[in-house]
Amino acid sequence: MTELLEREAALGLLAAEAARARTGAGRLLLFRGPTGTGRSALLDTAALHGEQHGMRVLRADCSAESARTVLGPVVQLLDAQQPAGADEDASPMDLAARLWELLREYADASPLLLTVDNVHLADSASRRWLAEAARRLAGLPVLLVASERVQYDIAPPGPGLAHALSPSLVRAHAPAPLSPEAGAALVREAFGADAADSWVADCVRAGAGLPLLLRALLDDLLAVLPDGGRDGAALPVSCADLYPGAYAAAVLWWLDSAGPETAAVARALAELEASGGAHAHVTEELLAEVSGAGVARVPGWLTAMTRLGLLRRDPGHGGPLFAHPLLRSAVLDGWPEEDRVELHRRAAAHRYRRGDRAEAVAGHLLRARPSGGDWATDTLLDAAREASRAGRDGDAAAYLRAALDTWMPRERRAEVLTRLGALEFATVRSAGIPRLTEALRLQERPEQKVATALGLGTALVHRGEARAAFDVLRDIDDQDDPVLARTVQTAAALLSDHDRDIRREVHQRLRETAERSPDLLSPAVRTLLVRYEAAAGLLSAEAAMRQVRQLVAAPEDRMLLPYQLSAASTVAQWADALEDADRFVRNGLTERLSPLHPAHHALLNTRADTEAARGRFTAEEFPDQRPPGLPPGHAAPTNLRAHTVISLVRAGRTAEARRIAQDVHVDASTDGWQLNRFLYARGVLRAAEGDQLGALEDFLDCGRRQSARDILSPAVSPWRSAAAECHLALGRPQAALPLAEEEYRLAAIWDTPRVVGRALRVLGAATGGRHGLELTERAVTVLRGGASEPGPDAGQGAAHAGPEDGLDIELVPALITHGRQLAAAGHPRRARPLLREAAATADHMGAAPLLAQAEQALRDSGARRTPARRTGAGALTDSERRIAALAADGRSNAEIAALLHLARRTVETHLTSTYRKLGIRRRTALREALDEDGGTGP
Repeated sequence: MTELLEREAALGLLAAEAARARTGAGRLLLFRGPTGTGRSALLDTAALHGEQHGMRVLRADCSAESARTVLGPVVQLLDAQQPAGADEDASPMDLAARLWELLREYADASPLLLTVDNVHLADSASRRWLAEAARRLAGLPVLLVASERVQYDIAPPGPGLAHALSPSLVRAHAPAPLSPEAGAALVREAFGADAADSWVADCVRAGAGLPLLLRALLDDLLAVLPDGGRDGAALPVSCADLYPGAYAAAVLWWLDSAGPETAAVARALAELEASGGAHAHVTEELLAEVSGAGVARVPGWLTAMTRLGLLRRDPGHGGPLFAHPLLRSAVLDGWPEEDRVELHRRAAAHRYRRGDRAEAVAGHLLRARPSGGDWATDTLLDAAREASRAGRDGDAAAYLRAALDTWMPRERRAEVLTRLGALEFATVRSAGIPRLTEALRLQERPEQKVATALGLGTALVHRGEARAAFDVLRDIDDQDDPVLARTVQTAAALLSDHDRDIRREVHQRLRETAERSPDLLSPAVRTLLVRYEAAAGLLSAEAAMRQVRQLVAAPEDRMLLPYQLSAASTVAQWADALEDADRFVRNGLTERLSPLHPAHHALLNTRADTEAARGRFTAEEFPDQRPPGLPPGHAAPTNLRAHTVISLVRAGRTAEARRIAQDVHVDASTDGWQLNRFLYARGVLRAAEGDQLGALEDFLDCGRRQSARDILSPAVSPWRSAAAECHLALGRPQAALPLAEEEYRLAAIWDTPRVVGRALRVLGAATGGRHGLELTERAVTVLRGGASEPGPDAGQGAAHAGPEDGLDIELVPALITHGRQLAAAGHPRRARPLLREAAATADHMGAAPLLAQAEQALRDSGARRTPARRTGAGALTDSERRIAALAADGRSNAEIAALLHLARRTVETHLTSTYRKLGIRRRTALREALDEDGGTGP
């Protein structure tokens, strides 16, 4: 009698009562409890005990079928036939009397042990007979052992077998669910003592403390996962993964035993939990409403099931959840889809009436497939707005798709299609185009028609269909409203950047208009023309910025403002007016532009360009997500990928840069400006890896494409200098010289320290000799003139704070080139301070390849040692440590600047330097990194 776990009390009671009955003092022993707690197993053990102690054992098992026959279970118990002498016309009372007499005859012959399983399913006559028999057993050697299901169900249960019996006539016992320890013992018995603790715990939770469920689960698992519990194996969360399905059948038996009302509540809870997501908090009121149950019974049922082990409380909001996802799956197994849909219809209506958040209601509407009702449409659209504000574009798109399945007026449908097209474009570029096309067909108001057409044009351009995009814009180019007409004109000028021939056509037409009738062009269009002329090498940076500032200060319609600010920010970034570029981008993005607004991507790209110019571009801050499902090697050549490749090369992480470059499918890409940017970046990577011929091919290809687009200025792309350096590396100075001379000619027109200094450096290297030395010296002077002076001990490896405009990126190569030339000309002593400064600055920047070049040049110049690398917490200057300590304490950059009386940009520069020295990327890592050095104090 020790086979059953944790049933010692029940078995002890059984043994005592059986011994008492054998002395002629019979009684009723009643095992009462929920389905699955092992009541039937106790009756089996009772029968075995009776047989072992010389008692005659008679058994009956009640069922819904046997309940259709009056006294059927009692007949089954005593003989499985009508007793001798009974006739078919006998009354139930006569039959009951004869059955009692038969029982007495059996008892006279031998002590009896009678077991009646599931007595709650017996017919009423049998229950009365058994209750009456219990009253008469006191003088008989008969032990009547019965099991009865007693559980808190939604439908109130009927009176139990012993409700009218004196306590002296019956002994009742309620077997408790298995403890976690007993459940774990069963699991380890099945899968071995070395089964993983997590596997064992999951099995116990899915078994809910009920032997019925746990044993059925173990039977299934041994069939499908005989080695479960090892090597990180996880318990399935769906019944579809279990075969032959004993567990699902056991759960279904449990539901059937509980009755249709309880089953409805259990399935409602399972469905709401499975589909609720972030809004899975199920209240008692909601559960009662969707299941049709009485609200007074639901709280008690939830409490009882939690105590039993089938449910648990969510640690976050305290709502009810199933003990394990597998148990929830089994509860839902086989439940018809139409019933689930109806449940969500009820849930949506109830939560809408209750005033829940739009997303909480919309989550049900997605599954209820609403076909009408203004409230459903409004809720889905409100939910889409909530999700968009939270940055969950995928959820927002799902709500909008569901809204399109409801009826709505033509104009509203067009608006929804436009919003959905923008969201789908943000995830899968081509997905939004059919939506936008349909929206454009439905739009009737001119302003909305223009906005939708511009969105469709943007989507087509990014898919490489620039001609189709401009066909769309031509179709709406006949606007009576002058603001709308100028908007189309300006958008066309901006989008033309994506196609070489269209760009020339559009800007040629605009330039002719500017010459004939300048008043016809808005400030936004004229700003775009300034950008075009700057890129074509026709303006100096000073003249371009003077015009841009005047145009931005002029009144402009709000619809045109994003286009103007986009063009202005690009010119400012080229001119190294990075503060202006930041301001223009910031103001442009405050307009809350759609992802499909033509200026949106342009502003984001300029922001990345500006950070790259400062040397602070990181892929973490400017993520370029790959579209889902895109196979490797088919990514688009975007501006962000180009910057990522260059920044990784600059940091010496060429293997990572190569992986990104190899993921881009250049040959299948459209001939746009982003392809040209990527070709230049790939050339930088190839040059860093020593593939000078491959790099030269990329630079020249970039140059041909840029020249064909009338983009000549080295401020946009210094491909000539890069190609010239490849020729020099290949030992071909004569081929490098024309490229370097042309670069310098164009750089002198633009006339900013960055482009002039870079051009002078390469021209000096290509020229060589005394004149080349003069050119590289001028390069250093020009770049230093646009940067802050180095610290007093820069040549001794001190951490140079670095210029705020990022000219160190060009200054370090100029210092190295000029230092090498000085050493080669016989002036190593003059070269070494420059090379030490280059090494210190490169180390400060985190530019490992430049640092290696500077250190090699120092060794070549005869320096006895190269400066120690200034990395780690010990390399922080006092200012960097002080600022880092405040940042680690949670201070914002603005607060730090105010406390230390510094410019905010200075604080940002020092923090950037600190991150590089400490080898971290996030502000949250500052505390730990500083603590490793013994504290955050200065």
